[in-house]
Amino acid sequence: MRVPTTAIRAAAVTALVAGVAAPLVRRRLKLPPPVVTATAAAAPFALCVLYPRSRTRDAATCVLQMWAYFATYEMPNDDPEALERRVKVAYPVKIDRLIGMGTPPTLRLQRAFGRPGRLSRPEKALVWSHWIWFLIPHGTSLYVLVRRPDHFARTAAHVYGTFDIGLIGYWAVPTAPPWYAAKAGLMADGKTPEVRRMMVEYGEQFWKSGWQPLYGSLAGNPLAAMPSLHFATSVMAARMLAETGPVAGAVGWAYASTLGVALVYLGEHYVVDLAAGYALTELVRRGAPLAAPAAGALSRAVQSLEAAAR
Repeated sequence: MRVPTTAIRAAAVTALVAGVAAPLVRRRLKLPPPVVTATAAAAPFALCVLYPRSRTRDAATCVLQMWAYFATYEMPNDDPEALERRVKVAYPVKIDRLIGMGTPPTLRLQRAFGRPGRLSRPEKALVWSHWIWFLIPHGTSLYVLVRRPDHFARTAAHVYGTFDIGLIGYWAVPTAPPWYAAKAGLMADGKTPEVRRMMVEYGEQFWKSGWQPLYGSLAGNPLAAMPSLHFATSVMAARMLAETGPVAGAVGWAYASTLGVALVYLGEHYVVDLAAGYALTELVRRGAPLAAPAAGALSRAVQSLEAAAR
């Protein structure tokens, strides 16, 4: 029996509204995390059923996908005390000590090039490379959407797939960054200076009274360091840009390399976090052909509903 067009559209509108609303009301209604994630994740599909394919719809679909991602990223920190009981702090310190031949690379770099109490221009530039990361994965998708729309579906699937799969690590093995381990005394080696969190130092200096509200709005889960999605998504963005041309690829790889240095130098991530992030990009890239049949079937199902909703 054919489902009426009005019923399909009504169901899609309901799914879209619920997907947008669920992350907003999850604490008030005490919604279980799987319900929030599933409801929010359905919103991009609902949008595709309701509206024909266009650049605007493609961009809005990515926004809704990140809405679901951000809610899922934040939820482990809904109960900070429970998260702190689960968080892993020591193992990445031990691995990075091995990598740094007894001293974690973060400490080696800060002691070699930093001066306590001040930040040099290169250090400020590294902080800015960290801050602008919020624009890079999405800016890459937008660039490809405008300049090479034929590559957009592949780019979006790889970039946002990297975001989504990385969430598994944040839920399964919550891991603290170097600055957190330093506060717990696990980075100390009897020498000075100890690990500095330069992003906060410069943030308070540059943004002044606006720093705390800004940081508070973006720091949804401070104990989500493994793998480094900052690095993983930047590497994936560089790979996707390289597929559009050598100049764009060079820009992408220059940024990803700079960010990798910044994350370690600034005490935001361990080298092992970056290695795990890079491995994640390889997992997504190599796994994409294996997932293609299921993704194609899902796409055809959504297209069928879209056609039926007209």
